Amino acid sequence: MVRAGESQSFHGQYVEKVDGQPKRLESGQPSFNFRYLDVNGKWVSLKDLKGKYVYIDVWATWCGPCKAEIPYLKALEKEMKRKKIVFVSISIDENKKEWKTFVEMEKLGGIQLYAGKVKDLVSFYEIDAIPRFILLDKKGNIVNAFMTRPSDKKTKETLMTLKGI
Repeated sequence: MVRAGESQSFHGQYVEKVDGQPKRLESGQPSFNFRYLDVNGKWVSLKDLKGKYVYIDVWATWCGPCKAEIPYLKALEKEMKRKKIVFVSISIDENKKEWKTFVEMEKLGGIQLYAGKVKDLVSFYEIDAIPRFILLDKKGNIVNAFMTRPSDKKTKETLMTLKGI
């Protein structure tokens, strides 16, 4: 465990931890610039989404709590469809075919991306459990690296208070 004021190596860079959380995950810090294939085989990166808030769901088809959030996420997407926000679901499934079939059968909305075994985002955000939700601002900076779930009523309240949403 690294305490406040100490540093720890992350891919060759030293990062400070404050209250047990890496400084790089604080509000206002730049997000990891992901680039993954979507369900149609098109590359999508964080840079492509600049100008809109980004609500990220890191999930997998084998994750019960992840699947339980789907109806709430669909409802939130529907309620916010005219707002300047995109909903990005990033799957860490190991089987791409199973992921794609699930996305199509469940008619999942938003932007569906497949990270698979590529754990760069998981490593950057120190994700040790899913689902994990992350909120980014219009410039790609972190608003909340530990955002509330769609099933939590605070989520919509938080999103509605964002400047320029």
